[in-house]
Amino acid sequence: MSTPEFIEDASAQDIARWLEQRLSAALSEADGDIAITLPGGSTPFPILEELCRSPLDWSRIAVWPGDDRLVPEDHEASNTGRIRALLEPAGARIVPLAEGAEPPHFAVSWLGMGADGHIASLFPNTDPDPAATKPVIRLTPDPLPPEAPFDRISLTIPALVDCDALMFVIRGGDKRAVFDAAIAGEHDLPVARLLKAARAPVTCFT
Repeated sequence: MSTPEFIEDASAQDIARWLEQRLSAALSEADGDIAITLPGGSTPFPILEELCRSPLDWSRIAVWPGDDRLVPEDHEASNTGRIRALLEPAGARIVPLAEGAEPPHFAVSWLGMGADGHIASLFPNTDPDPAATKPVIRLTPDPLPPEAPFDRISLTIPALVDCDALMFVIRGGDKRAVFDAAIAGEHDLPVARLLKAARAPVTCFT
């Protein structure tokens, strides 16, 4: 496990600036395109709006959702649809998740975490395997979250940790307690399994 670095009380601008620096460095070092995976939910979008104002060469950046709800892209619950609407006009290439896809090595894997310790759509009931052989799977959370009661598709732990940098944005004391307990080895929730498998540096913004 990589010991996470915490950046406390980070604003959307702070996080966007960190991402810009990471992605700019990755673009400078790469001969071709780079890739990033992004979470869904409401937290990423103010940060991504800030990031869109940066001078990144988005035409060289492939954007993969870390997970999605199995709904059409024009549905309000579609992570891919929201990401596409924001980042495709900037020039990014958006890659919807599909079974059988082969995700690349990511310059940055950005993850959120639920209060139940889930990451991407790897909920506790799905018993995610840190050594999963498939990089993308379909699954059904149980119970279904009332705000998004849909089947899911998700990157698995090996795909998510195949990266140069792993980052979290953790808002709220309840989630921070779950995250801290994962670092301390006090539970075996999905976030703990992912952190244990991580080899890249981990940065957590609060």
